[in-house]
Amino acid sequence: MSVRSGAAPPSQRRREPHPTADPAATGKAAPSGAAAHATKPAMRGLLVIMGSGETAPTMVKPHRAILERVGDRKAILLDTPYGFQSNADDISARAVTYFATSVGRQIDVLSWRRPPADTLARERALTTLRESGWVFAGPGSPTYTLRQWRDTPVPELIAGKLRDGGVVCFASAAALTLGSHAIPVYEIYKAGIDPHWVPALDLVSPVLGFPTVIIPHYDNAEGGHHDTRYCYLGEGRLTAMEAELPPDSVILGVDEHTAVVFDLTARTASVLGNGALTVRQRGDSVVHPAGSVLDIASLPSGGAAPASAPVVLDEPAAPPASLLAAADALDARFAAALAGRDVDGCVKAILELEQVIVDWSADTNISDEGEQARALLRSMVVRLGELAEAGARDPRDVLDPYVSLLLEIRAEARANRDWATSDRIRHRLTTAGVELRDTPAGPEWLI
Repeated sequence: MSVRSGAAPPSQRRREPHPTADPAATGKAAPSGAAAHATKPAMRGLLVIMGSGETAPTMVKPHRAILERVGDRKAILLDTPYGFQSNADDISARAVTYFATSVGRQIDVLSWRRPPADTLARERALTTLRESGWVFAGPGSPTYTLRQWRDTPVPELIAGKLRDGGVVCFASAAALTLGSHAIPVYEIYKAGIDPHWVPALDLVSPVLGFPTVIIPHYDNAEGGHHDTRYCYLGEGRLTAMEAELPPDSVILGVDEHTAVVFDLTARTASVLGNGALTVRQRGDSVVHPAGSVLDIASLPSGGAAPASAPVVLDEPAAPPASLLAAADALDARFAAALAGRDVDGCVKAILELEQVIVDWSADTNISDEGEQARALLRSMVVRLGELAEAGARDPRDVLDPYVSLLLEIRAEARANRDWATSDRIRHRLTTAGVELRDTPAGPEWLI
């Protein structure tokens, strides 16, 4: 696999026919099948793909900027991806709280965990989806999601958002469903099924103009010493699976805590957040870091031509990419303050960690980072208690006035050859845990 970053010099780029070339410009008939994506329809919406962190502090500013464009149109959360989970109601509630408190926008939950059996309930749900201006979906299972949406109007209504100026914001499992093929993540990573693709909704290919596969969690590192990049596939499995895709397929890999905003009017792609967008074809990758604003048409050829009319979105300062990263940083600060007996520094680190845990509490991605962060918080409290028990001030600072006075009295006794008094003072100090040493430079003491 080769990897390039940013805009490579022309001599280093692949020399391939541009997949978005307009057939009218060449005088050739428009191709059929997958190549039909070469037609570039006029679109007016925003397509937002998030690699992860969709309800984390890292994505607050992108969400705010995007929702400002929605105006007063209804904003809805589709609960399908996690609809099979027993805690689905809790995930929805946390997401609603996140948008209300952190983003400052009220959103409604449109429940479609399974296609409604009741005709009236079904039509009401479809009407809500049709009238919404912003549709959001996130974590869960891509294959479960595809089963619940297939043979229903849901995919076409989602695509309609991109034709009528709406916003489709999909993250994690939901993002996997947007391309021509999807990774069955749970089945491969958890259940040990042989790596394979499943047919996906193929909603992205028509609007971007080239056959597209979406892979979120592209830079995942949860595996530690084993490779869990590329949405838990690792390089070996992705390479094998990539060979099974149609030859003109383009993989768009979105890092965790990263958003790519495709403005389908300006035909630009803006990379926001902590990570990067990777464009991959047959193992050849080009990496576009956060802050890049790209011409959509240049993506398949590996180019990174800057957009002539960049999307205006506030780029957030990059906070820690995960709750555990923030907790580890604060634990290091606490340890340094503790070593310096800096009580205020210790207390500040504890309070900041408590706030960080609150800030990340709405994150709907399933992990044990919350428990790990709380364990660090409890450890901080215990260590601060031990410092309080031992005394935060250096005991020498507390004892110095008293020991110095006794040493003055002892010095006077020795000058008067009052050896009994001198020895008694030494004995009493030793009994109290103060070791006295007579040196040529004068007496020294230590605890």
